[in-house]
Amino acid sequence: MNLLHPTIAAVTARIIQRSAPSRAAYLAQIRAASTVTPARARLSCGNLAHGFAACGTQDKATLKAVNAPNLGIVSAYNDMLSAHQPFEHYPAIIRAAARAMGATAQVAGGVPAMCDGVTQGRPGMELSLFSRDVIAQATAVALSHDMFDAAVYLGVCDKIVPGLLIGALAFGHLPAVFIPAGPMPSGIPNKEKAAVRERYAAGLASREELLAAEAASYHAPGTCTFYGTANSNQVLLEAMGLQLPGTSFVPPGTELRDALTAASAQRALQLTAAGDDYRPIGELVNEQAIVNAIVALMATGGSTNHTIHWIAVARAAGIVLDWEDMDAISSVVPTLSHVYPNGQADVNHFAAAGGTALVFAELLKAGLMHGDIRTIAPGGIGDYCQEPRLDGERLHWVAGATTSADTSVLRPVADPFEPQGGLRLLKGNLGQGLIKLSAVQPEHRSITAPAVVVDTPAALNRLHAAGALPHDFVAVVRFQGPQANGMPELHSLAPLLGMLQNQGRKVALVTDGRLSGASGKFPAAIHVTPEASRGGVLARLQEGDLITVDGTTGQLQVHLEPSALDARPLATSTAEVGHGMGRNLFAFNRALVGRADQGALSIAVGPLLGNGQAWEWDSPYPQGNPA
Repeated sequence: MNLLHPTIAAVTARIIQRSAPSRAAYLAQIRAASTVTPARARLSCGNLAHGFAACGTQDKATLKAVNAPNLGIVSAYNDMLSAHQPFEHYPAIIRAAARAMGATAQVAGGVPAMCDGVTQGRPGMELSLFSRDVIAQATAVALSHDMFDAAVYLGVCDKIVPGLLIGALAFGHLPAVFIPAGPMPSGIPNKEKAAVRERYAAGLASREELLAAEAASYHAPGTCTFYGTANSNQVLLEAMGLQLPGTSFVPPGTELRDALTAASAQRALQLTAAGDDYRPIGELVNEQAIVNAIVALMATGGSTNHTIHWIAVARAAGIVLDWEDMDAISSVVPTLSHVYPNGQADVNHFAAAGGTALVFAELLKAGLMHGDIRTIAPGGIGDYCQEPRLDGERLHWVAGATTSADTSVLRPVADPFEPQGGLRLLKGNLGQGLIKLSAVQPEHRSITAPAVVVDTPAALNRLHAAGALPHDFVAVVRFQGPQANGMPELHSLAPLLGMLQNQGRKVALVTDGRLSGASGKFPAAIHVTPEASRGGVLARLQEGDLITVDGTTGQLQVHLEPSALDARPLATSTAEVGHGMGRNLFAFNRALVGRADQGALSIAVGPLLGNGQAWEWDSPYPQGNPA
């Protein structure tokens, strides 16, 4: 393992310095909550009787004795999400694994799990980002019974893992192990699926043909196989040492998957305060672990959503992370994998080529990851360069691959796809935003063109249908930020803009909204902040304004004199915020939510001050608290 890269060292040092007061307050808070005796010993007899009333004879006797740990299970199971359907059978495996150690396990509670793939372009997508905060709160409710000495978390997809992680950090005195479900088998090639989508956008394919292609892609239990937010979640969790090594991409319904689930439960029980290897999650998730997660995100071309989520996760642990940190990390971390939408392979191909074990080994060897962090694995992050194996009933780990089995999917640091990482910070007089460079070919990364300004994706589609779009243009889709309507993903624009780019036209997107982890192949400045609803410059743009989006230089600019720009009135959205489909229930979230570059949080997270107020290192409302 080489010395730490100077940029990684410098970024880590400034995060530590910036976070010192809030991190100290957080650690003091979780240490005060810790106890070496089982947590349920603090309960009254009536409390405890309620807590084990429904248990069987064996578990009830163990819980009464109050001398063995009790494991809480927080599950995002539902059988509508392919990624979460396998969790139906996990509690039985976990309970059996706990009993084998003389301990117990109980389902503490469930959290909601919505699928962005189902809600894309639909009203429900306006609840998606806020569901992360609801999941964090639901996790806290589940653990609030104070019956548990450690917890395991069953979740995979977009907002679900960040929400579970934020909730787990609110109970940072408890050890925590995350248990994934694994990917579904590979479906039709991603290139073929994308081609059908673009043909449909052009009116050249029928709905039946489109549905057949989609169903051949998303077709079985398990995580969708493109490298979007769900699969990025798994890589980041491993990079932080919060899942057992090599568990991310083991398929569901296999003996190895079940063995890893049992081992995860038993490892969580080994880490409680009553033992001699206490590893609470609040101490494991430190500044170095957060940096490792961002390094892994950049090296693998992961989801843009994590530029929001991991700021919120860090804040939940009292750590101050920002986009400048991410951009600096991306500037020195090479892109090592090409998985759709960054390439044509899927995560099953990625795992077969060497997977996370090879990626981490390469990054550690190059000094791009912290090699000395504590993890749930006994040997630290070095254990994550191994792969799990099952010989009969014996689960063990072997050294991971040292060379890629397919260099079109996975490469070493010495021969990367690109010398920098997958994301880039954009800045200029439009504010700041992010671009996912790993999904965009170099020749498409810079564009200067007139603006087409709309307030909804549907409005852009109507202009296309009417033949009213210029040959080259920058689509400005505004009033899509957290405060405006919950910051829905705008992935429905990808087929249209991708098709126009295929025709030789220069197109780009600028928006205060989000794109999916399956971001398109066109340049897109996303998460632009300040958002239009907060008086951002996007609200002053007009049709035909000349805009530059340059992912190479990091420029996000409208070519107008400051005086001319300032003289313009602020536009208001032409799209009404909907109230059906449950959106009225999230009016307070929209009113209270912070900026995208500060985690887009609509709840208070992190350490509390003596007066019970949340620690604030920077107001989430730099332009005034929204009415």
